[in-house]
Amino acid sequence: MILTAIQSALREHNLDGWLFYDHHHRDPIAYRILSLDEHSFVSRRWFYFIPADGEPRKLVHRIEAGNAIMYVAMVDAGTIELIRSMGKNVVSSADLVSVFEAVLTEHQIATHFEAQRRLDAVLAAGWKYIGESIRSNTPITEFDVVEFLLTAIQKAGLWTDHGPNCSAGPNSADSHYEPTREASRTIRTGDFVLIDIWAKLAAPHDPKQPDPTAVWYDITWTGVVGRDPSPREQLIFNTVRDARDAAIEAVQRAYAQGRPIAGWQADDAARAVIRDAGFGDFFTHRTGHNIEVSLHGNGAHLDNLETHDERLLLPNTCFSVEPGIYFPGEFGIRSEVNMITRPSSPEHAGSAIVTGPIQRELLRI
Repeated sequence: MILTAIQSALREHNLDGWLFYDHHHRDPIAYRILSLDEHSFVSRRWFYFIPADGEPRKLVHRIEAGNAIMYVAMVDAGTIELIRSMGKNVVSSADLVSVFEAVLTEHQIATHFEAQRRLDAVLAAGWKYIGESIRSNTPITEFDVVEFLLTAIQKAGLWTDHGPNCSAGPNSADSHYEPTREASRTIRTGDFVLIDIWAKLAAPHDPKQPDPTAVWYDITWTGVVGRDPSPREQLIFNTVRDARDAAIEAVQRAYAQGRPIAGWQADDAARAVIRDAGFGDFFTHRTGHNIEVSLHGNGAHLDNLETHDERLLLPNTCFSVEPGIYFPGEFGIRSEVNMITRPSSPEHAGSAIVTGPIQRELLRI
C-alpha cells in the first residue's frame, strides 16, 4: 500500500525515483512514512531506491542484508556528490515528505476542530480567571495562570507536552519566555498580558497520554488588565493583526484561484505589512509552522526569514499564522490562528479556512 502511494506521488511530481539513505538513526521521518520499526538495530549506512515504476532496490552491508530498510534520512554532502558523479540530478524530497507527513485525513481534521472547540473554552476561562483574581485583589502570577490552564486542559480531555505560556509586561517581549514556580511575574492592574496555548486530544482510555492520531490546535491572544490599550499598544496590535490577515488572505486567494502557494510567499505577505509600518526589525521569527500529529510538523512552514521554505502549502494541511512584534523591556504582541487548506473539486474551488475565533481587538481583562 505505501509503495503504491509513494510511486503514485513520484509520478505526480514528475520524478524518476526517491532515494532513501541513512546512517545511525538520524531521521525519524521515515518511520512514519514507511511504517517501520524505530527500534530496529542498524549500525551501517544503507540505501533504498524507489523508482516511479518498477521494483525498489536496496543496498546494505552484508552483515545487515537480512534487515528491512529502516528509515529515510538526511543525506551528507559526500553522498550527494557521489550520486551526482553518476550523472544523476538530485532534488529534495521535501515536498514528498509533506505529502506523506503533513496531508491530513478527514479523521485527523475532525480531531483538530474538536481540540479547537475545547481549547478555546479553556482560554476563555483563563482570561476570566485573571480578571476575577485582579478584581478581588487576589495575588496571581504568570505561573498561577499556567497551572490553571493546565488543569483545565486535562479536564477538557486534552493533552499537551509542555506549556502553555502566560507572560505579562516586559516578559511578553520574549517570544520564548516560560514562567516557572521560582521565577514568575505577578500580574497587576495595568499589565499587558500574552497567552500562548496549545493542545491536542488525549487518548480515549488514558487521559495522561495523547491520542496518536490527533492534530494540535495552537493559538495566541493578548490583552490589557483593567485599562484601555495605550496608543502605542493599539498601533502595534493593529499592525500585527493586519499582517496576520494579509497572510491569511494570500493563502485564501491562491486557493480560490487554483494557484499553488509556497510557505515563503505567505510569510512575505505578513512580513511586508510589518516592514512597511517600520517595525521589520522587531519581527524576529517566521510567520507560521506546519501542524499535524506533531505540533511543529514536517510540512511547509510560513517562513522566508529563518529559512526560505519553497514547499507548497498542500491541500488538507494545517498550519499556524502568527506574526509578532517585540520590544525588549516593554511588551510584545503576537496574534496566532490556525488554518486548514481544502482541495478543489468539480463542484467548488479550493479553500483555506481559519479554524477558530480570530482576535480583532486587544482584550480588556
